[in-house]
Amino acid sequence: MWDWTTWLEQYGYGLISLAVFLEILALPLPGDMMLSYTGLYVYEGKMNWIISILSAGAGAAASISLSYWIGYRLGKPFIVKYGHRIHLGEEQMSRITVWFEKYGAKLLFIAYFIPGLKHITGYFCGVTRMPFRRYAVFAYTGGLFWVSLFISLGRVLGPKWEAYHSTVNRYMIIFGIGSALLALTFYFYRKYKRRVLASLMDLLMKGIRHFNSLGKVRFLVLASFALLALFVSLMLGMIQDFLAHEFSQFDEVTSYIVLAVFGSEWQDQMRLFAQLGTIYLYGPLIVLTSVWIMLRGRNKRLELLFLLWVVLGGEVLDDGLRMLFHRPGPVASGIQLINTFPSKETLTSITVCGFSAFLLLRHYSQSLIRIVVFLFVILVCLLVGISRIYYNVQFPSDVAAGYVFGGVWVTMNVILLEVLRKLQDNDATIVAN
Repeated sequence: MWDWTTWLEQYGYGLISLAVFLEILALPLPGDMMLSYTGLYVYEGKMNWIISILSAGAGAAASISLSYWIGYRLGKPFIVKYGHRIHLGEEQMSRITVWFEKYGAKLLFIAYFIPGLKHITGYFCGVTRMPFRRYAVFAYTGGLFWVSLFISLGRVLGPKWEAYHSTVNRYMIIFGIGSALLALTFYFYRKYKRRVLASLMDLLMKGIRHFNSLGKVRFLVLASFALLALFVSLMLGMIQDFLAHEFSQFDEVTSYIVLAVFGSEWQDQMRLFAQLGTIYLYGPLIVLTSVWIMLRGRNKRLELLFLLWVVLGGEVLDDGLRMLFHRPGPVASGIQLINTFPSKETLTSITVCGFSAFLLLRHYSQSLIRIVVFLFVILVCLLVGISRIYYNVQFPSDVAAGYVFGGVWVTMNVILLEVLRKLQDNDATIVAN
């Protein structure tokens, strides 16, 4: 086994560049580990952070360029001649070529996080004759992001890196695989768009007879269905992990990263972030949403009742869940906190901010404003959660659970509101006729 620390001390930035270069070419070298060790040296002051990233990025750029030109030079005749040995014939190659022409460039960005995939994408892009300029934009950007992320993780984790490396690496692999699955889902959706939409519309028509009349909010409803499915899946997974007591590593790593990134100098800002999870933000937001509904809403009474139901129901749901799971929380100032799962603050923040944003955006058509409000909600919820971890009053898994359970509650009520709104409109139409 190679002693990376000795090699790094002796050859420094040149070794980083060479190791990344060879690893991407498919040589059996632990590139992720090498980059993380580099970050550890940056933490210890033995190497420069920027120069380390540039050195590793240069090695990645050279390697992915070479692999592309090797594939380009070999071309399809090589695959036709030898591809049968790996069950890759001319017909399969033609399909891969079409797929790579459409979506291969985007896959390059996430391929670095999936073991094995980053070693072959360059060759395949060359074989399929992807334009080099298009290839370079995604491949170079993804390579720079990959080396920057792992070196920065090593720098942030510092001496704790060896203890946390396997956990962090596992989450990076999950991220890569999840991104790839998302890309594949998007590909199949584009390919079978009409069929998917037809099936989805049939399903929705069972609950809403005239779905097409939803007009401008159709996308919001469809997005809510997708988010509900995502949040329910995450919720079931979190409950399973909770029952199996599998949160310890996640909590330890996440807490360490938060405290490493936000040091003691962030005390004043964290107090402000914590206030975002209180009535000081929720009160004015609820009042603003209510006034907006009175001014712009078509179903004013229904929307106001739902706003009240979601806010109060969210509080009841939160209390019930925390009593159900009855999880002992962290020890803060010598006091053992209890019933911290899920986080009351993050569940409430995503419930109040998320549903209020939906009601506000439903009556506003400008895309830029919608994006700004959406990003604002994400930022507020994220800052509230970070403050809980920073002050050690909740575990990171408590915070994450608050987001997930709150997401289920909000998306479920968004869908229910639109169904009731549609039924109410249908009744009004029947009475008018």
